[in-house]
Amino acid sequence: MRCGNTHKPDYFLAILRKIENFFLFSRQIVRTPDSRRKPRATRLGVIRSNHGKPPNFFKETIKIYSTMKDATSLQLEKEIKDAEDFLPILGTDYVEFYVGNAKQAAHHYQAAWGFQPVAYKGLETGSKDRVSYVLQQDKIRFVLTSPLQKDGAINEHINLHGDGVKVVALWVDDAKSAYEETIKRGAKSYLEPETIEDEQGKVVRSGIYTYGETVHMFIERKAYSGVFLPGFTAWNPDYRPEPAGLKYIDHTVGNVDWGQMNTWIEFYRDVLGFGQIISFDDKDISTEYSALMSKVMANGNARIKFPINEPAKGKKKSQIEEYIDFYNGPGVQHLALATDDIVKTVRELQSRGVEFLTIPTNYYEDLTERVGPIDEDVKDLEELGVLVDVDDEGYLLQLFTKPLAVRPTMFIEVIQRKGAKSFGKGTFKALFEAIEREQELRGTL
Repeated sequence: MRCGNTHKPDYFLAILRKIENFFLFSRQIVRTPDSRRKPRATRLGVIRSNHGKPPNFFKETIKIYSTMKDATSLQLEKEIKDAEDFLPILGTDYVEFYVGNAKQAAHHYQAAWGFQPVAYKGLETGSKDRVSYVLQQDKIRFVLTSPLQKDGAINEHINLHGDGVKVVALWVDDAKSAYEETIKRGAKSYLEPETIEDEQGKVVRSGIYTYGETVHMFIERKAYSGVFLPGFTAWNPDYRPEPAGLKYIDHTVGNVDWGQMNTWIEFYRDVLGFGQIISFDDKDISTEYSALMSKVMANGNARIKFPINEPAKGKKKSQIEEYIDFYNGPGVQHLALATDDIVKTVRELQSRGVEFLTIPTNYYEDLTERVGPIDEDVKDLEELGVLVDVDDEGYLLQLFTKPLAVRPTMFIEVIQRKGAKSFGKGTFKALFEAIEREQELRGTL
C-alpha cells in the first residue's frame, strides 16, 4: 500500500475506534474458586484495560488520525493570527545546498553532525549533469548537490556565491495549487508544476523564487513511498556515525541588501500568506561598531519561520554587509537546528570537530540574575559558550558555529526552546561581539 494514495484516514480511524471500544467494554473474565466472576486486567504491557478506560495509546492515535486529511498531511492549528494562511504548509521538506564537492560535504555532515545517509543520484542512476547526496537527522533533511559538467546553472551559482543554500523546499498538500496561488499573487516562477514518477509512486513539485537566487520548491509527496524522490536510489554506506541529537529546523534566516527587508516581508505576507511575529530595529541589534534590522515571518501553523535581516548604519561593516559582499547578493545566512538537550548535543558536536563562536566568560557572571532560574548548570553553558534568553513564555538556549565554508557566509545555529517563542533578543549583543571578533581576524570588520 502506498501511504496516502488509496487509503484515507477514515479507514484507519474506524479500526482504531473498534479496538478502543473493545478495551472500553471488554475486560478479561476469570473463574475464581468460589465461582464468582471477577475481572482482571489483561497482561499486555502498555496496552491494557484500566478499569474500563481505553489505553492512552489509542486515545492519542485516534486524536492524530482524526486531524488528518490523508496519510501524509495534518490539519494543524493556526497559531499566527496575522497570517492569511491561504497556502497550507506542513513543514520543511528539505534544504538543498549547491556545493563544490557533494561527496566530501556529505562526509562532513555525517562525521561532524551525525546526519544519516538516505539517498543518492548521480551517473549510476542516469543523472548526467549533477550528483546529489541526501542525508537526514530526525526531521532535518539536507540535499548536497554538485555539478558533473563544466558549465551550467549549478556551476554559475557556486562561482558567484560559493557553497550555499539554493532550495528551501516546503512540504504541501497540493503543489499545483501552491504554485498557482503564489504566481497569482506576484511570485516569479522557477518551476511550473510537474509530476515525476517511478515504481514507488509519484511526486508533484513546483517552485518560485524568493530573495536573490534562492528558491522555494513546493513538494507534494502523499502518493510516494520511495526513499526521497523519483530518480534517487537508496544510499547505504557502511559508515554511519551516531546522530548528534538534532531534531528539526526551527527557523531559516535570510540576509538581504540595504532597504530590502520590508520588500521581502511584504513578499512573504502577500505572496505566501505569512504573518509577522516579531521585529527588531538597530537599537535592539547593535554593538559599538555594527548593527542590523530584522523581522520574522511565519506561516499560520508556525512550523515555518523566516527571519529576514538587512544591514543598518554603524561605525564599521556589519556581519550582514560581510555576507552580502562575499555571497554577492541576498541568500540564506543560517539554519537554526533544534535539539532537546543543547548541552549534550553541543558537547558531541565539539568532540567531532564542529567549531562554534567563543563567548566571553563575563557573559555568565550574572546570567541567572538576568534570565532567572534555569535547569542547566551555568558552568556547562560557560564551558560550551551557550547563550540564554528569556521571554514571557519561558527561555531558550542557543549557540552559533563559525562559517561552514571558506567564504564567511553561511553558518548553523543550534537552539533549544524551553517554552520561549522569541529569537534571542537578549543575546544579540554578546553574539554580535563574538562575530565581530571573527570579522576582525578576517580583516572584514
